[in-house]
Amino acid sequence: MLMRTDPFRELDRLAQQLTGDSGTWSKPSAMPMDAYREGEEYVIALDLPGVAKDAIDIDVERNMLTVKAERRPTSRGEDAQVELSERPLGVFSRQLVLADTLDTERIRADYDAGVLTLRIPIAERAKPRKITVGGGATHQQIGP
Repeated sequence: MLMRTDPFRELDRLAQQLTGDSGTWSKPSAMPMDAYREGEEYVIALDLPGVAKDAIDIDVERNMLTVKAERRPTSRGEDAQVELSERPLGVFSRQLVLADTLDTERIRADYDAGVLTLRIPIAERAKPRKITVGGGATHQQIGP
């Protein structure tokens, strides 16, 4: 079995727990993501486990994509006694500068199993295209 740990991420998590410093709207925490090209579109997958669909906000202004989400505490009964609480609560955010070659007018967003997937098509003007060579004009001979 292969086990990989990130000691710095663990230190950040412990510091957040000790200080009670979860993300706020003015200072949000980061959310992990993957980004890759698949055919004629770019795909961005962001992990947002435990976030309700209506708590996700996606904006595009010029070429700046902003995703914000808020994980709210779950309601517990009055007699519930918390033994362990490691799942971070608060606001998470990610900003990405999109290339001019992407069509920001046609971004699609899906949310399934705690993963927000954004699909951004490549703009038509950025796709490679063939240029045909036309027939040449007849040459005129100048001089004797």
